[in-house]
Amino acid sequence: MIHVLETWELKDDYADRVPELMQKMDNLVGPRAHEHPAFLGHATFYQHEHQATKVWVMYPWRSREEAEELISGEASLISEFEETYCAAPREISYLTEVPHEHDHDDDHEHEH
Repeated sequence: MIHVLETWELKDDYADRVPELMQKMDNLVGPRAHEHPAFLGHATFYQHEHQATKVWVMYPWRSREEAEELISGEASLISEFEETYCAAPREISYLTEVPHEHDHDDDHEHEH
């Protein structure tokens, strides 16, 4: 399993419409992804606090090759969206989780 990280940079004029526009983008590409056999879970959207027009979209996928295959067919679906709303084309990164041991005690007090 991998995680796909998409970086979307919307034009400054759309800073107040980020949730609406990210939903619009998801409506364009989501149905194909959800039907794909490598689909492992829904995307999570993260908006940068210091750059409100920058959004990360992260989702698990079975393999990089399968993600690339799906993404390669999305250009026609998102070209008008990117041209209208985006300051730059989306960027895509592929992440692999790094195994690590948790050396924290279970009874450690956490501040809330």
